[in-house]
Amino acid sequence: MTVSIIVVSYNTCEETLACLESVYAQTLQTGFELIVVDNASTDGSAAAIAERFPEVRLIASADNLGFAGANNAAAKEATGEYLLLLNPDTVILDNAIDRVVAFARENPRAGLYGGRTFFGDMTLNANSCHGEPTPWSLLCMGLGLSALFRRSALLDPESLGSWDRNDVREVDCITGCFLLIRRQIWEQLEGFDLEFFMYGEDTDLCIRARKLGAKCLICPDATLIHYGGRSEKIRGDKMIRLFRAKNQLFRKHWSPWAAAFGSGMLSLWAFTRYCGASFLGLFKAKYRSSAGEWGSVFRRRREFASVPVAK
Repeated sequence: MTVSIIVVSYNTCEETLACLESVYAQTLQTGFELIVVDNASTDGSAAAIAERFPEVRLIASADNLGFAGANNAAAKEATGEYLLLLNPDTVILDNAIDRVVAFARENPRAGLYGGRTFFGDMTLNANSCHGEPTPWSLLCMGLGLSALFRRSALLDPESLGSWDRNDVREVDCITGCFLLIRRQIWEQLEGFDLEFFMYGEDTDLCIRARKLGAKCLICPDATLIHYGGRSEKIRGDKMIRLFRAKNQLFRKHWSPWAAAFGSGMLSLWAFTRYCGASFLGLFKAKYRSSAGEWGSVFRRRREFASVPVAK
């Protein structure tokens, strides 16, 4: 088996079915198996997947294992030479899996590979990869510079500048929405760190892989739609989880002083976004709900400031 495709589903029934349909329709040259972990969904996802795609290896978990735990569980059942982590809110385009596997064959020393993602309206979704967080990138976020100067290589470094993901390039991190990794490297790393429940685990994996000598390469010909955020309905809760994961990353990979600085910048980031949205809300109503969300995140900052140190 060449590649084991792992999809983790949580209350995304229709999106997951569309994702699986696209995998079968667009993967024509690569031997693959599909493993779906349903994280205790309450929308009938497991039953619908089993009925529509009986050939899929379905792991219906009684508990929500989180993104990291569910992928680790599926990887133990996988037989492929490569593992492909694929979000349920994606749609494969133009034989993307065939293309990224062929690209991996041509670049075997890299070890981790990503593609080029688009939103549903086919505008670029630049979140398929990003730069590694640094104290400088957090300072720019905290001061609001990354929001004011979006996709600036200097002031928004995690976005990787104005690069449109349209050529082969080595990057720091590939997101787990579409991440191909050699099974040997996955096993060396022992998969995702389970201290990360949701968010941050893919960044941590890439950092650890690069320390082993692996590289993260983007294959621009492997294209797909990634809608994003379909399993997260409340934005404030999503940001709390995201900031919590970032704090875990800081404490795992940075010095104590740098981690404390990064944590402070996250709180400042929430505050500056609240202030900016509140000001803009004086002129346009669409910013008022955003101000409320960011204000809630700032008031709840203790929820993401106190986190365990990831292993």
